[in-house]
Amino acid sequence: MQQCFRGILPLLAMALFMAGCVASGNISGTTNQSPSMSWIPGKINEDSGRTDAFMEGLMKKYPQYFDSVLNHRNDWNVQIIYTKVDRGANGIPALHNYYFNVDPSRYFYPASTVKFPVSLLALQRLNELKEKGINKYSSMITETAFSGQTAVYNDPNTPDGKPTIANYIKKILMVSDNDAYNRLYEFLGQQYINDELHKKGFEDVQLLHRLQISLSEEENRHTNPVKFLDSAGKIIYDQPAQYNAQQYAMRRDALGTSYYSGSKLVNEPMNFSKKNRISLEDLHNILIGLVFPNKVHANERFNLTEDDRRFVFKNMSQFPQESAWPSYDSSYHDAYCKFILFGSDTAARIKNIRSFNKPGDAYGQMLDVAYIVDYDKKIEFFLSAVIYCNSDGIINDDKYDYKTIGLPFMKHIGEAVYDYELSRERKIIPDFSNFKFQYDK
Repeated sequence: MQQCFRGILPLLAMALFMAGCVASGNISGTTNQSPSMSWIPGKINEDSGRTDAFMEGLMKKYPQYFDSVLNHRNDWNVQIIYTKVDRGANGIPALHNYYFNVDPSRYFYPASTVKFPVSLLALQRLNELKEKGINKYSSMITETAFSGQTAVYNDPNTPDGKPTIANYIKKILMVSDNDAYNRLYEFLGQQYINDELHKKGFEDVQLLHRLQISLSEEENRHTNPVKFLDSAGKIIYDQPAQYNAQQYAMRRDALGTSYYSGSKLVNEPMNFSKKNRISLEDLHNILIGLVFPNKVHANERFNLTEDDRRFVFKNMSQFPQESAWPSYDSSYHDAYCKFILFGSDTAARIKNIRSFNKPGDAYGQMLDVAYIVDYDKKIEFFLSAVIYCNSDGIINDDKYDYKTIGLPFMKHIGEAVYDYELSRERKIIPDFSNFKFQYDK
């Protein structure tokens, strides 16, 4: 695909120059949108999304890939954010943002992308508790105290069988493990997660539940007691069960035209007002703040050490087949959790291209939030995208268009931006030494 893009690169450069409304400089994670009204596919204001001429023009150059996306931008709720990175003489990046149909008030179900900020918050919380003598490698035992809760006393995916925050985060970032996310959610508690994200300026975020398991609103407000142990098995920190009594802004978020509740078809949109909510812009800005902490306001940063950041970067970019613990079989191919640029490819990837990303797909939503680096070509850019892949409008029928609409879109938008990046001149070549890692194997 790269070769067929070459002829339009001068036109893209001109389009970029002409896009005078593009924002640049520091990125703020704060959004001032009020809680969203219900969103039903096909009933969106045509002018509600923020779109820059560059992104519109980029996709119009490839009608074979993007005509349907452009024509269905609203009923598919397509949103894209591309951030161009230009390095200064001292290596400090200048960031320039380009948008397609982005509207933070337009709801989509964020699926597994919520695991990314929760992983960062888990590392932050450990730093707040460091005087207790615990860290991400300490053994963490999860117990039960309320309906729907389950316990964890060992982890067969670690060399010593001990459950740790480090291994939970590793499994989240490499293969998007749901149980690992639930254990971090239980360690942090629902109130801490939401309070901390709101303090950082992500005011519309509501992360309200565990994943994959069906629990009531009340059960998700309750989180498990946990204990941290030293190497001798002695308890060094005992955290009691937590309960979040906080009431959050009322929402009227909905998806689909109908949905299955068990075997019964309900002929109305499915209510998502008590499910997780975070905008693409917030996810994009959280990733930028992780990669370039000085490009966001101080209050938006997570309290992480440099070792924490490198730990996250390594495990975001490591392919499952490069992991020793846990060890994954061949069904966990290189593109298993890499949507943007990779799509549905299952062949081994060229190792010089790495995606520091977190994807998600559920209820017909497909999204990915990525920082792409090509060590050989000296390319770097941020690209985040979401698309609704549910042509029949029915939720919970397991008939979603991930393979025919979602993954091809993610691959092609990644390739289009990658090829533009190949064409443009860089006065300062980026130094990627901080983003190169010795993987497990």
